[in-house]
Amino acid sequence: KGDENGTALADFVIFPPRVMATDQNTFRPPWFHRNVMTEFMGLIYGKYDAKKGKKGSGGFVPGGASLHSIMTPHGPDAASYDANVKNPCDEPTKFEGGLAFMFESSAMCKLSQYALNCGQRERDYASCWDGLDRVFPTQAE
Repeated sequence: KGDENGTALADFVIFPPRVMATDQNTFRPPWFHRNVMTEFMGLIYGKYDAKKGKKGSGGFVPGGASLHSIMTPHGPDAASYDANVKNPCDEPTKFEGGLAFMFESSAMCKLSQYALNCGQRERDYASCWDGLDRVFPTQAE
């Protein structure tokens, strides 16, 4: 039980091979969002459909993980977004490319000094959204 009624202390989810959305004009990878929980996600094997990676990078690779603290915006990278908005989604698709997990907690997570200084840390993670076109007008427009 979390600190407030109706909130969980922790959730655990597995993303196994599965049939993706079957409705026309749907967006199959996770959409851009923020969470009221801290989200830790890892890839066990294969590929993750929302992080194909920019040219020259491996994307979200097996053994890799991401941590998005409470209210940190995140979503598919530019390559995944571009590929999926062009997909007509006119028939069911089975995703069999990998196995991922997600752990969410209403508690804040703190990175260790080792994690902060690790040589495998992706220091330009936010650049995965470089190249995304604005699709919603601002108030000034």
